[in-house]
Formats: sequence, C-alpha cells, structure tokens
Amino acid sequence: MLRAESVVPVRMRRVAVVAPEPALRETLVRIAEAGLVEIDLAGNGGPDVRGPAAARLQRLRARPGRAVLSAAPPDLDALEHEGRADLLEGEAQLEERLGSAVRHGAVAALAGWCPEAEVGATAARVAGAGGALVPLRTPRGVDPPTLLAGAAERPPNHRQRRAVRRSFTPLVTTYGTVPYADLDPTLPAGIVYVVMFGLMFGDAGHGLLLLALALVLRAGRPRRAAALRPLWPFVAAAGLAATLAGVAYGEFFGPTGVLPVLWLAPMEEPTRLLAAAVGLGAVLLAVAYGAGIVNRRREGGPSAALYATSGVAGAAVYLGLAALAGCVWLGQAAYGIVGASVAAVGLGLAGVGVYAGTAGGAGGVVQTGVQLFDVVVRIGSNVVSFARLAAFGLTHAALGAVVWDGTTSLADRGAAGVAAAVLIFLFGNALAFALEALVAGVQALRLEFYELFSRLFESEGRPFRPWHLPVLRLTAPAVGAEASAARAGAERGPAREEEV
Repeated sequence: MLRAESVVPVRMRRVAVVAPEPALRETLVRIAEAGLVEIDLAGNGGPDVRGPAAARLQRLRARPGRAVLSAAPPDLDALEHEGRADLLEGEAQLEERLGSAVRHGAVAALAGWCPEAEVGATAARVAGAGGALVPLRTPRGVDPPTLLAGAAERPPNHRQRRAVRRSFTPLVTTYGTVPYADLDPTLPAGIVYVVMFGLMFGDAGHGLLLLALALVLRAGRPRRAAALRPLWPFVAAAGLAATLAGVAYGEFFGPTGVLPVLWLAPMEEPTRLLAAAVGLGAVLLAVAYGAGIVNRRREGGPSAALYATSGVAGAAVYLGLAALAGCVWLGQAAYGIVGASVAAVGLGLAGVGVYAGTAGGAGGVVQTGVQLFDVVVRIGSNVVSFARLAAFGLTHAALGAVVWDGTTSLADRGAAGVAAAVLIFLFGNALAFALEALVAGVQALRLEFYELFSRLFESEGRPFRPWHLPVLRLTAPAVGAEASAARAGAERGPAREEEV
C-alpha cells in the first residue's frame, strides 16, 4: 500500500536558527555541514550583505569551484595570498547568512525551511554549538519550497534512498518544479514513460542491450560516465519494457523467427497496434485528469477543482467526448445522449471558470469562447497524438525487417556473402538501436510533458535549496598559511585535517 508521504513532496517546516552572537558562527557551520536547512537571505544575497571574504574573492578573480567552509575563523589575507578560492567562497557564503540575521541584543536569528522529519536531528546538532532550531508556523500566503523524495541529497529520517525513484526524478524536474501542494508524480511518470518507450522500441534483442548498458552504468563504467550511475534503474526499466514488448511482437533483432508472436506483429497488424496505442493514451489522459482534479483541490479548494479545465470541468468534457466517440464507434444512441449531456455540463463549468479570469464584458465572452473551443480541439489532438506509439513502434519493426531481409539475402552467397551479411546485421542493428532509442526516448518525453503533465500542473513551485558545504577542520586554531599544506595532505589521506 502506498504511504501518504510517497505521493506528495517531502513535508517542510518553517524554522528559525537562533544563537547568541558568540555561538552564531559555529551554529551556522553545523547547519552548513548538515545540509538540511534552506536559510532566507536578505536581498537575495545581494551586495548589501557581502563582506570582506566576498571582496577578496572578487579581487582573486578565480573560476567558480567547490566552496569549502572552515570550522575556525580563517585569516582572510592569508587565504587571498595563497589563492584559496574554495575557502574564500565558503566564507563569503557564511557572510551572506551572517548579514541576513535579525539581531536583538546579543541574540541573532535567521528564518528558513527544513524537512519536517529532520527538524529534531538538526536541532540536536546545533544545540551542541549553543544554538537552537525553533519550529515556526508557516506564514499565510507563503508556499514552502518543494523537495521530491528522489531528489533529496539524503532522504527524510536518513532512510536509504530508493534508487528507482531517484532515477525517475529527472523526468519531473526537467519539466519544472512541482508545486508544494501538488502530488508527487515521480513514480507514475517513470512507469508510464518506460511503458511508452517499450511500445515504440519493442525488440527483445535491443531491450536486452539496454539492460546490459544499465548493468555497465551500475558498475560505474566507463569512468567518464560515472555521473550517470544513478540513472541505471531507469535505463534498466526501459530495457525491460522494450524486451517485453519485443517478446509480445515476436521481434529479436528484427523478425528473425527466434521468438514467436505472442500478441501481434506490428508489420502485419498495424491497425490493431494503432487502436491499442490510442486506447492506452485515452486511459492515461483519464488518469491525468483525475490527478489534475486532486491537484486543483489541494491548490485552491473545491471551486478551483470544479471549474478548472484541468479539473472536474475538463474531465467532464473529456468523458463526454469519449462517450460521443463510443456512440459513433458502436452505433449506440444512448452513448451519444449521455456524452453530449456530460460534455455540455463540463463546458458550462469550464466557461464559468474561464470567464471569471477575464476582464468581463463582450471581450470576456469572446475570450471564453475561444478557450473553450481550444479545450475541445486539444482533447481530440491529445488523444490522437498517442498514435505515435504505434507509428514509431511500426517504424522500429520496419527497420528491423529491412536489416533482416538484407542479411538473409546475402547469407546464401558463399563466404563473401556470409561476411557481408554479418556486417549488415551488426551495422544495421547498431544504427536501428541508436536511432530508434533516441526517437522513442524523445517521443515518450514529448507525450508525457505535453499530453499528461499539462493536465497535472497549472503553476510551478520553488525548489528546496538547502545550504550545504563541506567543512574543513584543522587541529591548529587558525586557517591560513597552513591551509594549502593541509589540503595537499588531505589528498594523501592525512591525519591533520578532516573534510566532512
């Protein structure tokens, strides 16, 4: 059973970081080390809160790199002399936070956000420095930042990160930031994507190659692609979907006859494949409307859910048009009557919602009419758009058939023919694999973004950006002339410094 936290973004809590002035630096160092609190900056971190470290960093004109924060107050002149841009950048970020603090007497405070499940652990961490992390009420009219569970650097309560969710997260974050109030579509979006990809890339042999590629990524090979390692479950899922579709189509590096046709052969039954693709699209659009209703309800209450074209009103228009299509297909007049009635109700509700957002008058009426016409046209075009699942699945099968026909036509022409057949088979499949993987990947993404996500989201949230820096701790009381030697020693596994 799905837990509530698995279908919504990570719950956030408004917090205040409070500390006496003497303990403020150490408190903020621990906040940066934990990397779980987003601190509000005065003036968005503008020049009004920049200090000496920022000025020295600007004079240094160093290329932006990895910032490091010193646990002890450093000698800024020595850091500038030694070219330690990393430590100067860390100090500059610390100065931004110090300059953004609200002070009352000897006590300073900064407001921010923290994952609700991490408030207790973070409060205990800063308490050791003499500070406190105080939960606050969320201000009215202010939406918390959004953190998807798969995008978290460390999951709530330090649970082991789910590799599958993490690998699917870029599908959502590439589109935009999910509003905090909305559902988290990461897992459903990933599953839908790989299913659509599999239908277009249906070949058991090519799917097994993708699975092998996923295992290579999981092993961290090649090293230059190590950054792609977290995506291996996504690649593996796409390969599995393509393999299963290939088994259903009877395709194994083309129509080689290695596998029997379990469902349909794309080249022989294109109409049936087209009907299946459009039917799948119709089901996915219905699910998207259902999720859109939930999102509109969570964003703006029952009225927003009722009148939005991506809410109840839009869903009614969609279901009504679907019933009308059933009337035409099945010849049942009852479907037509019910469909027309439901669609009319939906258009009426949508018209009320659209008109309320206009300036009113005759111009508002015209604008409402145009948008309602667009709603109807867009529903039809969105359903038909899923025909590309069949079209590109058919294209993949056609490329495989061409390669296989070329291979078999040369295989019986002696040794030279066999060698040429092998080359054609290998080169043709490599070309088909690369070309179709790219095309299927792009088309599945297009369907997900334009047909499905456009119904889930009407606005964009703000991403959660916690302040997180590695902390450099030296046994000596100051950081300056010894910093370069300590850094060099750290690369050899030293005992003098520890970077957390």
